[in-house]
Amino acid sequence: MSVSRLTAKPSPAGSPAANPQRRRWLAGAAGASVLTLVDPLVRAGAWAAGSDAPEQPEVRIGFIPLTDCASVVMASVMGFDKKHGVKIVPSKEASWASVRDKLANGELDMAHVLYGLVYGLHLGVGGPKKDMAVLMSLNQNGQGITLSSKLLAAGARDGESLAKVMAKEKRDYTFAQTFPTGTHAMWLYYWLASYGIDPFRDARAITVPPPQMVANMRVGNMDGFCVGEPWGARAIMDKIGFTACTTQQVWTDHPEKVLGTTSDFVQRNPNTARAVTAAILEAGKWIDASPENRRKTAETIAARAYVNTEAQGIVDRMLGRYEDGAGKKWDDAHAMRFYGDGEASFPYLSDGMWFLTQHKRWGLMKEHPDYLAVARQVNRIDLYKQAAAAAGAALPSSETRKSTLIDGVVWDGSNPVAYADGFKIKAA
Repeated sequence: MSVSRLTAKPSPAGSPAANPQRRRWLAGAAGASVLTLVDPLVRAGAWAAGSDAPEQPEVRIGFIPLTDCASVVMASVMGFDKKHGVKIVPSKEASWASVRDKLANGELDMAHVLYGLVYGLHLGVGGPKKDMAVLMSLNQNGQGITLSSKLLAAGARDGESLAKVMAKEKRDYTFAQTFPTGTHAMWLYYWLASYGIDPFRDARAITVPPPQMVANMRVGNMDGFCVGEPWGARAIMDKIGFTACTTQQVWTDHPEKVLGTTSDFVQRNPNTARAVTAAILEAGKWIDASPENRRKTAETIAARAYVNTEAQGIVDRMLGRYEDGAGKKWDDAHAMRFYGDGEASFPYLSDGMWFLTQHKRWGLMKEHPDYLAVARQVNRIDLYKQAAAAAGAALPSSETRKSTLIDGVVWDGSNPVAYADGFKIKAA
């Protein structure tokens, strides 16, 4: 069936095509391939047969004050939400534990949330078991591992030199992450282990909410931390630490935050879930479209209602302009991105599976799950494709992808059991 034949038929009153939002969806899909257009219609079932109006016109979305909340905020500020028939109400939260609890009990409809937190909650790891859904990836890249100025003075500049300092100066070392099953914990542990440092036997791992990282390092509570921006840049501005490694150096174009919700919410409100995803997709496209848009985004999210810091602490790293606080400056080709021609926003099955392999590696799960089955349950690629059509967003050619991480090990999702069991440093 051609696109023109599909859209040219007269629409009876009350049909989906007669609905103004539906007409906008079809118009946005007209430039897509026939497969991209028809597949969401087939998958949508009741949506294709009835009204696509959002069941819930106002959606409360939790966020943590980090740079990568930007597409959620800008979808609201720029009116992309209204374009798709919903109102996004951003809700600033104090910690990832708070986000977890409020998602689970329904105080939040959705959240800007750590990828691994959603998977942990789905399996009952790091919180009570609750069927969850990932609607889209919000961003790739843009986190960082910060070490203290004290370690820099001792000769630690990167992972290799840190391992030498720790071997020479025997003492208690403490490194902080933001949530036990979250992305920052996994980047930190992976990076340390890549240089022969066991994050649990050779050091102590603690959990600290992102906005509290810098204050805790200032008073000497940790030797290093992994967190999202702008808190790595803030540590440099305050002259208490330096960037030892960006997370894109651990895994180029790695998955980071996602738009998460409960499976129950999606079941009750599929049209709402699709509309919100489409709005945030459009916001991500807009942010990535130009340096000017990124500057405007930095200025917007720097406000007290959102990240509550100076815009200068956000904009440079959003533009890929890095300095590490130890004398090195560079333009990063893999800075934080929110759309990336559809690559950054697509909820790849292999991305979700990777976090499960690391949960197993570090003893958060005792047994191997059915990795692919869990990823298919959580990552709602069906709804994402519908939202992508509504937003005019590109789709990748595959639902999985292949990457080589900092230790040279390749991850493609093909054999997650062997991958998880194959690391030299892991939980006993």
